[in-house]
This record gives sequence, C-alpha cells and structure tokens, in this order.
Amino acid sequence: MNENDIKRISRLTAILTKLQTKRLLTASELANKFSVSNRTIYRDIKALEEAGVPILTEDGKGYYLMEGYRIPPVMFTESEANALITAEKLVLKNKDASFVKEYTEAINKIKSVLQYSTKEKVNLLSNRVVFINNKSNNQSSNFLASLQLALTNYLCSEIEYLSIEKSEVTKRIIEPFALYNTQENWVLIAYCQLRKDFRAFRLDRIQSLKILTEIFAPHKITIQEYFDTLK
Repeated sequence: MNENDIKRISRLTAILTKLQTKRLLTASELANKFSVSNRTIYRDIKALEEAGVPILTEDGKGYYLMEGYRIPPVMFTESEANALITAEKLVLKNKDASFVKEYTEAINKIKSVLQYSTKEKVNLLSNRVVFINNKSNNQSSNFLASLQLALTNYLCSEIEYLSIEKSEVTKRIIEPFALYNTQENWVLIAYCQLRKDFRAFRLDRIQSLKILTEIFAPHKITIQEYFDTLK
C-alpha cells in the first residue's frame, strides 16, 4: 500500500464520519476540507456507495446518509481500553495545555463508544491509576496488563515476590487494589492474604504471576485514604 492509498483510506473514513455528524454536505465543502478536487470527492462518494454505505443525494444541496444508518462502534478489548486509560494518566501530567486538551477530547470520544461493562471497568481503573514523580531510573516488567484486568474484575492473584530486604522469594495470594508509577517502577497496592494487610509490590520484583478464578470483595478504602495511612 503506497502513500496515496493510505491518504485515500484516511479521507474516506473522515468523509464517512462527517456524513454521520452533519445533515448535508456538498462536494465543494468536502473538497475544501481535504484540499482535493470536486472530481476526487465524486470518486470517493462512489467508492463508499460501492462499499455498501447508503449515501443519498439531495439535488442542489448535497450528500447525506440514509436515516438510521450508523457506523458500527469501534470495539476495544478490555486490555486495549485499559492501555488507553493508562496513557491518559501520563498525558495529563504533560505541561502543554493544548496537548492535554486535545487528548482529553479524543479519549472522551473513545470512552463514549465503549460497551457499558467495559466503560464501568475503565472508570474504575481511571480512579485507581496514579503517577508519582521520582528521579530514579526506569524499570520494566511484563505484568501490568494482567494486573489491570485482575484489579477491575476483583480477581485474586498468586505471585512469587522477591524481597530485596531479605533476598528471598515468597509466594503470596493478593487482592489487587491500585497501581501507581514512580517513573522508576510500576507499583501494585494489594491486600496480601499472607500479611493480612495492604502491601506495595514493585512489579519488577514479581517473579511470576497467576490470575486466579477466586473473586474477592471490593475494598471500601479509597486510594487517597491508603496514601494518607503512609504519612
């Protein structure tokens, strides 16, 4: 696929979106919008019609979509939606107000097309992901996506965790509660069934992770209340 093909696909998608959001659109309006000729727009409209999009013409006024036709909503898996929310938290820390504004508007549009069940879980995760500044070096792990799913579905998880203080690995059953990032590491806050209390686990120290089928009761404490206990 060459650059012209990519541009055309992008333009066809944008035309379809505009047709859904506006009652009537003329070829001239679309040509000016995308900096192409009227003839190019005529070809684009024909291509959409051939693809099965019910575009109608009102003589002398423009194009419009058949009543009741809607573009199928974009479908995201829960993990994809979680990734978007995590990225949103990073963007909100950005110091450029215009960038934050545009991304916020875009992410709100994405949220609006999520299925209800996914939307509820996304809202939960949004309230449980926090970024905290730290000047240390970045570390990495491979468990963030799985733990996000465990958090939003209230699933107990079994981990093998390396304790730096004692230089030993212990196996624990935990109830994921919240996640935060120090710019050095991702840290999981979870209720530890072994210690009978909340604990913070650095993801890069988790040696293995198994998401269990056992569901735990949601904890009443908020993430701010947890941080207040550390003061």
